[in-house]
Amino acid sequence: MSERHAKKMRGKQSRRTRAHRRVRNRVVGTTERPRLAVFKSLRFTYAQVIDDSTGRTLAQANSAEADLRGEHSPSSKEAAKAVGETLASRIKEAGVERVVFDRGGYIYHGKVQAVADGAREKGLEF
Repeated sequence: MSERHAKKMRGKQSRRTRAHRRVRNRVVGTTERPRLAVFKSLRFTYAQVIDDSTGRTLAQANSAEADLRGEHSPSSKEAAKAVGETLASRIKEAGVERVVFDRGGYIYHGKVQAVADGAREKGLEF
C-alpha cells in the first residue's frame, strides 16, 4: 500500500469516526426502544440491536452467517437487505417492535439503507 493510499484511508476512517460520534450523541437505545447499529466492512455487513441502558446486545445478524451466505454475494446490497430482514425477525421474537436507527457514521444509502429497508419490510418500526 502506498503512503498516499494509507493517508487517504486514514482520512476516510477518521471522517466516519467523527460522524459516528455525532450520531451517537443523539441516538440512544433504551429498553423500550433499543438501537439498531450497522457496521460494514469491505466483505460483510453487520447489524445488531443494543439496549444501551443495560449494555446488552439483544440480537445480531451479519452477511457472513451460513444461512445468508448462499443466497447472495456477502458484500452485495441484497445480502444487506437479508441481514435487515433476519435481524428484524430475531428481534421481534424477543418482543421488540420499535427501534432507533444508528447508521454508524455511514451515509444513508446503499447497504445501510438496504439493512433499514429489510428491517422495515419485516415489520420493525423506526
